[in-house]
Amino acid sequence: MIIRSLLDTDLYKFTMMQAVLHQYPAAQVQYRFKCRTPNIDLASHLPRIRAEIDALCTLYLADDELDYLRGLRFIKSDFVDFLGLFHFDRKYVRLEASAEVPGEIELVIEGPWLHTILFEVPLLAIINEVYFDALGQGDAEEGLRRLQAKLQRLRAIPDAAACAIADYGTRRRYSRSWHGRMLPLLRDGLGAQFVGTSNVYFARQYGMTPMGTMAHEWLQAFQALGPRLRDSQGAALEAWAREYRGDLGIALSDVVGIDAFLRDYDMYFCKLFDGMRHDSGDPFVWGERMLAHLAANRADPRTKSLVFSDGLDVDKVERLSAHFRGRCRLAFGIGTNLTNDLGPQALNIVIKMTRCNGQPVAKLSDSPGKSMCDDPDYVRYLRQVFGLPPEEISA
Repeated sequence: MIIRSLLDTDLYKFTMMQAVLHQYPAAQVQYRFKCRTPNIDLASHLPRIRAEIDALCTLYLADDELDYLRGLRFIKSDFVDFLGLFHFDRKYVRLEASAEVPGEIELVIEGPWLHTILFEVPLLAIINEVYFDALGQGDAEEGLRRLQAKLQRLRAIPDAAACAIADYGTRRRYSRSWHGRMLPLLRDGLGAQFVGTSNVYFARQYGMTPMGTMAHEWLQAFQALGPRLRDSQGAALEAWAREYRGDLGIALSDVVGIDAFLRDYDMYFCKLFDGMRHDSGDPFVWGERMLAHLAANRADPRTKSLVFSDGLDVDKVERLSAHFRGRCRLAFGIGTNLTNDLGPQALNIVIKMTRCNGQPVAKLSDSPGKSMCDDPDYVRYLRQVFGLPPEEISA
């Protein structure tokens, strides 16, 4: 059994789920899976993937796990009470081989947002582990050698204490056991430079800080939930602030592109939020624009955090740290490069929200190929509403 606890997921799924319970418990959503890595045969692994999903749907949170969640400062008691009753419902997941592309799979999650929001991370982890277990080419000793080399380079970064490193690798990890093995090595190897993990289960097991705030789906949903499409980003950030009252204050900036984000991220948000997270586009350009925007809105960039999390490796961390050192607070969420670097090529797989309350929603990424929507007409309309030239963003 790959997933053995409902805590084996990213913190931001719980933080968003709590906000959904309190503000939009009746919302209905749809998510779709996509493998961005070409020529990967996942269809042949469907029997085991289905069996693992069935097993996932038997899990409940134990009393000691609920007590752990209740002890997190930003988790409210009524949400923990709800989680005490929660389990995954298999009827919300449709999984089959693609009828159009041999080897590909069609995975659709559809149902109440409150009851489907947690599916994403464990399903991606299941697909990854089933695939790599069948491939059988991972070399743990090679993985350890590569990890130690990365730790040595990260420790050598000047002013390493100001270069915070977190693990964001649950969704695309090589395996659950490897994830659990490498995290203590990461903690012990980096010391104070290592600030925590997005994985709630391992954070509890190893006494680490669980890390995370919001994901793209939170802002995407407001394209259907908000008062006006044009105001959806502002409405999503307001709703987040209403839920957490200044806690968990890292805003995600690339749901409809950086230009639209900066138009909506006014002085109020610049001062209210603790920082912004980068997840697509050129990180150096993004960082410069964010720092300039903060300064223009009378928010001291040195008091704010830039969180980088887009396909990071050690080389990117080194270069970004050197470029922005001393100008702001820096944090780096490293995912696949830490948890799935044992030899075989890692998969680039995602599950993204595509509809909310029957309406299409979309992420228009600053990186070509990362956008995802099943309605081209809606993408064109979204671009028009936010003033995005069609040639600048690929859907």
